[in-house]
Amino acid sequence: MEEKIAVVTDSTCDLSKEILEEKEIDFLPLKIIYEKNQYKDRIDIKPQEVYDNFDNEIPSTSMPTPAEIKTKYLELKEEGYNHIISIHISSGLSGTYNTCKMAANQLEDLTVEVIDSKMLSMGLGRLVLYAKELVDSGDYSFSEIINMVNNKKEEIKLYFIVSTLKYLKKGGRIGKVKGTIAELLNIKPIISINEAGEYFTFDKVRSRKKSIKKLINLAKEKINDSICYVDVMHADAKDEAMDILDKLKDLPNVKEALLGEISPAMVVHSGPGLIGVCITKK
Repeated sequence: MEEKIAVVTDSTCDLSKEILEEKEIDFLPLKIIYEKNQYKDRIDIKPQEVYDNFDNEIPSTSMPTPAEIKTKYLELKEEGYNHIISIHISSGLSGTYNTCKMAANQLEDLTVEVIDSKMLSMGLGRLVLYAKELVDSGDYSFSEIINMVNNKKEEIKLYFIVSTLKYLKKGGRIGKVKGTIAELLNIKPIISINEAGEYFTFDKVRSRKKSIKKLINLAKEKINDSICYVDVMHADAKDEAMDILDKLKDLPNVKEALLGEISPAMVVHSGPGLIGVCITKK
């Protein structure tokens, strides 16, 4: 039987609507939950709406339900797909991966491989694009693609800074980042993601200006090593993000450079002022 393979991700991948539609990649939206309303991430609500309402209420987030996940998988089955690669936000940051695994195990006559990206934002997004590229090439079997995607994780590096750690703390996403005293001293941690898919302090820099400079230098080190893709993401910090992108996009080893805004679900946990840089080996 011919393997017809679909690629699915979730709304934390930070791939634009245009890219998702062009590449025919399906996504499961997380939810933004306010006291009186609930919204589907990247469908019913935009990042700016979350920023604008922060003074009134900091919402929470939740993952797609098992029923919603099964519905998505079965829709793809109806479209003729018999294999699905479902790649999601790190299990160290969200229960989405485990819920997708549970939903996939309840299906028959459909082969679903759920992959824990150990990443988020464009770290996840680049992994998803890589999987789709392999599928579209027609050169690899389902099992070969799974192995290649899992190996690709080690070639993606993600670093970011935030204006304050209070949103990470409130959402319980602080991981191994320590910073209460550091914040009083205006020390801005450079945050990355470890092998367990949890946040940790990669470095500590005094002042935002110096932390941005450190981000740029980190990116340049990685870019000098090999041909790569560069993605700069932000949360209500477009000018600073564009400045970083301008300093990186024309370097000799940069194959492609993108600027984007993180999803509302991640805005909830970062707060305004986040800037992130993702470097992916080609």
